[in-house]
Amino acid sequence: MHDAYESTTLLEKLPLKIEAIACYDDILLVGTKEGHLLQYKIKRGTGDNKYDVVLERSNKNFGKKPITQLYAVPELFLLISLTENVLSVHDLKTFQLIVCLSRTKGATLFAVDVKNAKTLSGGDQCMLRVCVAVRKKLQIMFWKNKTFHDLEDFTLYEVPKAMCWCKDSICVGFYKREYFLVKVNSGDTKELFPLGSKQQDPIIARLDDDRLMLGRDESSILIDSDGNPTQRYPISWSDLPIQIENNPPYVIAVLPKYVEVRTVEPRLMIQNIPLSKAHTICQGSGHIYISSQTSVWKLTPRSLNFQIKQLLESKEFELALKLADMTEDRPEEKDRLIHRIRTLYAFHQFCQHKFEESMAIFVKLGTDPSHVIGLYPNLLPQEFRNQLTYPERPPDLEGGELEKALLALQDYLTQKRKEVSKDINKEIETTAIKEGDVTIKSKKQLSQIIDTTLLKCYLQTNDALVAPLLRLKDNNCHVEESEKVLKKKEKFSELIILYEKKGLHEKALQLLVKQAARPNSPLKGHDRTVQYLQHLGKEHLKLIFEYAEWVLKEHQEDGLKIFTEDLPEVENLPREEVLNYLENINSELAIPYLEHIIWKCDDKSPEFHNRLAQLLQEKVQKLMKEYLQGLPEGHIPKRAGQEPGELGQVRSTLLKFLNMSEFYIPERLLTRFPLVFYEERAILLGRLGRHEQALGIYVHVLHDDRLAEEYCKKYYRKDKDSLKDVYFYLLKMYLDPPSPSTLGVSASQGIVPKPNMNAALRLMKEHAPKIDTSKSLELLPSTTKMSEILAYLENVMEHQAMIRRKNQVLKSMLYAENLQVHEQRMFYEKCKVTITDEKMCRVCRKKIGNSAFVRYPNGVIVHYYCCKDPKECPVEV
Repeated sequence: MHDAYESTTLLEKLPLKIEAIACYDDILLVGTKEGHLLQYKIKRGTGDNKYDVVLERSNKNFGKKPITQLYAVPELFLLISLTENVLSVHDLKTFQLIVCLSRTKGATLFAVDVKNAKTLSGGDQCMLRVCVAVRKKLQIMFWKNKTFHDLEDFTLYEVPKAMCWCKDSICVGFYKREYFLVKVNSGDTKELFPLGSKQQDPIIARLDDDRLMLGRDESSILIDSDGNPTQRYPISWSDLPIQIENNPPYVIAVLPKYVEVRTVEPRLMIQNIPLSKAHTICQGSGHIYISSQTSVWKLTPRSLNFQIKQLLESKEFELALKLADMTEDRPEEKDRLIHRIRTLYAFHQFCQHKFEESMAIFVKLGTDPSHVIGLYPNLLPQEFRNQLTYPERPPDLEGGELEKALLALQDYLTQKRKEVSKDINKEIETTAIKEGDVTIKSKKQLSQIIDTTLLKCYLQTNDALVAPLLRLKDNNCHVEESEKVLKKKEKFSELIILYEKKGLHEKALQLLVKQAARPNSPLKGHDRTVQYLQHLGKEHLKLIFEYAEWVLKEHQEDGLKIFTEDLPEVENLPREEVLNYLENINSELAIPYLEHIIWKCDDKSPEFHNRLAQLLQEKVQKLMKEYLQGLPEGHIPKRAGQEPGELGQVRSTLLKFLNMSEFYIPERLLTRFPLVFYEERAILLGRLGRHEQALGIYVHVLHDDRLAEEYCKKYYRKDKDSLKDVYFYLLKMYLDPPSPSTLGVSASQGIVPKPNMNAALRLMKEHAPKIDTSKSLELLPSTTKMSEILAYLENVMEHQAMIRRKNQVLKSMLYAENLQVHEQRMFYEKCKVTITDEKMCRVCRKKIGNSAFVRYPNGVIVHYYCCKDPKECPVEV
């Protein structure tokens, strides 16, 4: 026996008789026989008082009769109580009544099941179920939306005296009879075993591993959620238990004269605590309270170290080990001799060339990996190896034996690597092969030794594993040591991986530049440099600019991939800085880069869109100047598509961009396009809303009626004032040409606007509905014959007639709909409802009287406040 708990009196000689207690956090709730509910706050005391007990609240009207049962659910801020044989739910903080379950009238007992479940979104949700014993019936309910909802009902042959949840089962005990197990999901019942000859009231307690403890005389039998025994021998008590509570690793039973503490595994008697006439025990949030009719005590666990010391003195090692697992300081002294012997045995196995067996023991012992590596030649740095000693000289390994030993070491180091990689910044406890040698506690240092040794082992046994090791995110190889062995083996590709993972990017790029010129090197050429630079990211922008230059100058297309590849690191590069860098190297590099970020990356920055238009214009102008040198003087092409070769391609690209992009600022671009860029200026004028000037260029400068009509089709919007007269502007260009200066040209350029009556008449005929009739007729010359505009007028009249017919049809449909609505209203209004003195509400079964009511389409009448869903008629109960 030892002192596991210390009892402290919190309340004594209370003038009220205690019937039930409940607790949560540092709050103790006391329910009395007089129906009072008391709330106490239990705080750490000062001086001689271990605890300060403060009465925070007293509710004298909580119940008119004894409060027979209390249960606190702090997760949902609920207090469940049983008083006056009815189950009620109150707010845990204010004691305000939430719901009184009238359907539980006659209840004698309830059992609560609280558990956390995962929601569909991945969060935690508290699930609350309750089983209420109402005479011979079990009512299973679940909590939702501030009330309990029925889940299932079960009828028993006797009134339950004790109940407890276990997973989806409910264990029920009957007075002087037996225990039953009820499966909630299936409704199946299973008879377990009868109570003992001495015991009258059943006792059920729930353990923490989904097991139940059922009382039978002075013993307790353990079963699982299916009712099957889980332990061969029962737990024996010194007397008949009144109530049992589980507080791992202990089980606490309230006996008539004292409280007894025992353990389940191993079955030990731990402590007897004299507490007079105790009858109730509860626990919550790590606190344990016991009460009699007039007193309340608190059981405080003793410190684990104090208990372990007592257990070791009484030679109860099994329980001491259980408690030691719960502490941070593990007792290791008792294992020192065994550990030392096993270490010597592992070293002997190694000397006998039984390498796999030796490594398996070293793993179990937690031996310092650096000491194990020191058994091998040329793996540890010599200055570090000189600090280690062994029981005797390790064997000299060569040839096949060395390879066999290295393979065993690889498996050992792989296992240790997983162990060390967890919480890398923390320390680790390791042991030496020979006592007195210094061990390494830093996980970082051990990780570095393990990874570097693995690299050396792979180079000697299987060099294909070197690159995968170096690519690991948590690779911790020592740079200088690894660099030395990789250079010696000429593993330059692997050396690049090492530099990259260690952040030595400049060293890697210098090596790539050096190896790019070597014809026999696996790193020859510029491809690896491009790939490396693509993955550096914006934090290494200066390094990218420095080492991308030689690739851009020698391999322009591949060099651009450094800034245009579909990679997160490339997409996150600062585009403004990249653009300026490319322009400084070669302005033509900026065009494909801008096209990439605009069309591929969907960049909507006006600055980039304007910059691309400017660069394309400058290139077109440069190419046009070269092109015009070979043409007769004064010959200026008026529109794109007439130029051959690269000029035509670039100008087509410019026109396509101006037409498709919606994010450039046209007023900034217009001044940069000289008069030779007629079609480009027309597009920009259109974006600025200067439609007459734009159409004038298409009609009188480019002489392309098709483009002019496409322009009108693009911009025409009949419901927008600024765009509804676009076709009229085109008609005006045909009939009333502007002066050359209005179009931005001069007569010296050979451009003289002239009227085009045929084009005007064709436009009026084909697009009559889109042109204002009165304006167009006023614009026509007085000499125009009626026969020439007859087709136009017919189209106008036909269009107007169509609109009128459409409006007439719409008017008729609206009128018919109005009649239907009135007819439906009259149908519903003719329905008569007679409320008599005997008319009952379908929901609450009370008389309608003078209350507001609701009538469903099928004639059902309910109170207005009983109507939960207007669309769903309540079913008669």
